Amino acid sequence: MDHARDAHRTDLMTITRFVLNEQSKHPASRGDFTILLNHIVLGCKFVCSAVNKAGLAKLIGLAGDTNVQGEEQKKLDVLSNEVFIKALISSGRTCVLVSEEDEEATFVEPSRRGKYCVMFDPLDGSSNIDCGVSIGTIFGIYMVKDEGKPKIDDVLQPGKNMVAAGYCMYGSSCMFVLSTGTGVNGFTLDPSLGEFILTHPNIKIPKKGKIYSVNEGNAKNWDSPTTKYVEKCKFPTDGAPAKSLRYVGSMVADVHRTLLYGGIFLYPADKKSPNGKLRVLYEVFPMSFLMEQAGGQAFTGKQRALDLVPKKIHERSPIFLGSYDDIEEIKALYAAEEQK
Repeated sequence: MDHARDAHRTDLMTITRFVLNEQSKHPASRGDFTILLNHIVLGCKFVCSAVNKAGLAKLIGLAGDTNVQGEEQKKLDVLSNEVFIKALISSGRTCVLVSEEDEEATFVEPSRRGKYCVMFDPLDGSSNIDCGVSIGTIFGIYMVKDEGKPKIDDVLQPGKNMVAAGYCMYGSSCMFVLSTGTGVNGFTLDPSLGEFILTHPNIKIPKKGKIYSVNEGNAKNWDSPTTKYVEKCKFPTDGAPAKSLRYVGSMVADVHRTLLYGGIFLYPADKKSPNGKLRVLYEVFPMSFLMEQAGGQAFTGKQRALDLVPKKIHERSPIFLGSYDDIEEIKALYAAEEQK
């Protein structure tokens, strides 16, 4: 047995240790956020385990119900939703929960209430489960305005008011990416320890990227700025090399790649979905928050994504997010279109 090597393994920066270190920088902190995050991490470990054995456990396939978005629910969707609802309520630190799978927000009973509101997509990209493509959980956290009287307005805030956001990607490895408003850090699950270990400290997106990510099957329905931008990616007129297209169709996987390698992820509005397709609270806001914290930008085609004020919990929005310079280009095209 290699004792020196085993001793080194105990000196790892786990996600719990990382969050406790952050907590120690705020002397007034009571540890509520740390407890909440531990419950989110536990939920992610549970879902990761379920995803890994989904085919064996007959979890793949449809549960027979349709969720509020009109999408047929997978068994894993239903399970993941239940796991996160229970984990968040049992933390005793939440008061309002908004899930992609539930039509109405969940208000936690007064005896188990805390000061945080959590919006989450328990299993994003779930249509890809059957073919083994990366899927994930996305979450965003707000602070309630009045702990004694939580209201739906507590979650209908602009994304810039979030205190934290992140996602967990279940792919070739299980990775948890988190921002508490002071940069972005990535943790990878070590299955032998059952712990998330800090593997990607202080993630910074490259200022300009070589990849664009969009569903080109919708091209005939796009507006002029999006069409021009994608055309420029493929046929640049300034002598620059063409950008590469990479599109998984699972938002967590596409945004994760964009965050690490740079480039741009687009899900524009089109004639078929005039308000865009991605949901503001638990897809657009958390990913935009992470992108800005990593030095990138997020834009809706009209404004900075995090300035958007949602009116409904399942509201949708177009989104362009990624490297700073790439988003500047798409912003310039929309500005030029407005001046016409």
